[in-house]
Amino acid sequence: MGNVTSSVAAKFAFFPPDPPTYDVYREENGKLVMPGISADKNMDVHLLDTKGGNKIVATFWKHPFARFTLLYSHGNAADLGQMHELFIELRAHLRVNIMSYDYSGYGASSGKPTELNTYYDIEAVYNCLKKEYGVKQEDLIVYGQSVGSGPTLHLAAQLQKLRGVVLHSAILSGIRVLYPVKMTFWFDIFKNIDKIRRVTSPVLVIHGTNDDIVDWSHGKRLWELSKEKYDPLWVKGGGHCNLETYPEYIKHLRRFINAMEKLSITKPTKQLTSNPSITEAKHNKCLRLKKKLVVSKKESVGR
Repeated sequence: MGNVTSSVAAKFAFFPPDPPTYDVYREENGKLVMPGISADKNMDVHLLDTKGGNKIVATFWKHPFARFTLLYSHGNAADLGQMHELFIELRAHLRVNIMSYDYSGYGASSGKPTELNTYYDIEAVYNCLKKEYGVKQEDLIVYGQSVGSGPTLHLAAQLQKLRGVVLHSAILSGIRVLYPVKMTFWFDIFKNIDKIRRVTSPVLVIHGTNDDIVDWSHGKRLWELSKEKYDPLWVKGGGHCNLETYPEYIKHLRRFINAMEKLSITKPTKQLTSNPSITEAKHNKCLRLKKKLVVSKKESVGR
């Protein structure tokens, strides 16, 4: 039963676009480029080696006046080719650098998508940020969307000096998306419900109240279990892949960034919670998913 359920959960967790929406090649001068995207002179493309033996694609979007860097782990039905417009907007509105990557088996990254490989993937990206850009934990905010909350909390549970953590439509665990279980099984994947307890950085949770892929209860429970809570954003009427289209999304992230800028790393972390924020806004089209990539609940743990 355990092996069967685990394999089913793993299958639902990963749904890479097929074919990939972009390609990467090396110019004569040795520089890596993504055709149609690399025209931005403040964007670097990397091909990173992971402990799993794969080569993954990562992109670094530079802001000239950035105080922080956002390490963004995307959802399961997208690759970097679909995300660049969102990254450009986040970079401009939040005034941050953004580092994102494709998991093994996604986009132009080699290998197969597995839970363990996503952990190797984000570790390789974090090492790149340290070595290539000199990014310190204190200046890093990790951001996980849906399945991306798995590698995000894997890293956040290990790094005690991170500036902050953002969990966007996050999951409690793989099995809990499929079944309303009350305990953690050994064969489960992405055991975020356990790892969130080891995170010492301020945590912002964003979740839609009408999410029919990952129920709102996942976000609420992760927020409740966070040691250092920041005001959550419960998007009234929000689904699973459209939260970026609500006006409060950017506003709330900006407030979070501002709060993190004001926090001194030499002082104890303060309680950051007041009242949960709920926003009502017009339901718009999801920014990142084309219609052909929208999948049903049975096909996906979530974007």
